[in-house]
Amino acid sequence: MSILGTIQKLKGDSLQHVYFLYGSETYLIDAFVNKVRSLLFTEADDSMNDSRFQVVDTPIQEIVEEAATIPFFSNRKLVVIQDFYFVSTQKVKAKVEHDLSALEQYIQSPSDSTVFIIIAPYEKVDERKKLTKQLKKQTAALESNPLNEEQVKQWMVNAVGEQGFTIDKTAAQLLFARVGSNLMLIEKELEKCMLFTADKKHIVEQDVETLVAETVDESIFSVVESVASGKTEQALRTYHKLLRQKEEPLAMLALLTRQFRNLLYVKIRQEKGYNQKEIAGQLNLHPYVIKLTMQQTNRHAKSDLRKAIIACADTDYAIKTGKGEKERSVELLLLKLSTRT
Repeated sequence: MSILGTIQKLKGDSLQHVYFLYGSETYLIDAFVNKVRSLLFTEADDSMNDSRFQVVDTPIQEIVEEAATIPFFSNRKLVVIQDFYFVSTQKVKAKVEHDLSALEQYIQSPSDSTVFIIIAPYEKVDERKKLTKQLKKQTAALESNPLNEEQVKQWMVNAVGEQGFTIDKTAAQLLFARVGSNLMLIEKELEKCMLFTADKKHIVEQDVETLVAETVDESIFSVVESVASGKTEQALRTYHKLLRQKEEPLAMLALLTRQFRNLLYVKIRQEKGYNQKEIAGQLNLHPYVIKLTMQQTNRHAKSDLRKAIIACADTDYAIKTGKGEKERSVELLLLKLSTRT
């Protein structure tokens, strides 16, 4: 069962007695726990009935005992285990003695007044273990692993929608390209975008372009575009900006080489009539990378791209054999490439 869909559908009268949350996307796990907490309590009765435990230092039988006791001046209580490593492949040296049979008995007959959440924040759980099988069979088990691109973009739409905002598809695409699938980082960037667009309540690509920092890859795209247009000063300005950000010249050279190579590969396939999706599949590259690359191919002849790749290789060799200082060598390469066009 999907944790994302469950969060959206959760209601106070639909809460299960025991949940088993597993997976490495801790943002969604935290969001689930917070949603359950908000459905269980008012501000007056939450602190005494919200118990969080780490099994590395608390015996499981004590946690089960807490789950089995009645709430304190409230109808419901929340008990959360935050590091249930017993279902993982990790070997943890516990500080206390655990009686796992107490948990096995509890999940067969849980307390009606308690929502018990067991969290295994690991990429994989050991499916061979008896306890793993029991938890998946006898509780509401929810997997929480990183979302794919389309799920992340839909999550963005839902996240801003809850605040009365909308976001363009192109803006969501650019935000994903710059931040990736880390929902915690995306949330922070969306907060900035919503503050910036508070008057219109609609986020467009230009807003993301303005507020969300470029990745190194995107900066290299800009360098290549400047080189292709003969804009030497602009290419060098972007290069020096990356240097100030402590980016390694050899790493930038590798990205530059890769981009010229991608341009050549994409241009060859475009001439053969392949579309963006087909090229992305053949080159095993993200569709957004292919989209940006396809926008540049008409500025480059195949012969120039081959020469650029050779020039990059020569620069790499010179640096690694001590014939050139790395920062200066890459700078000279950009000068050479941009004045050639």
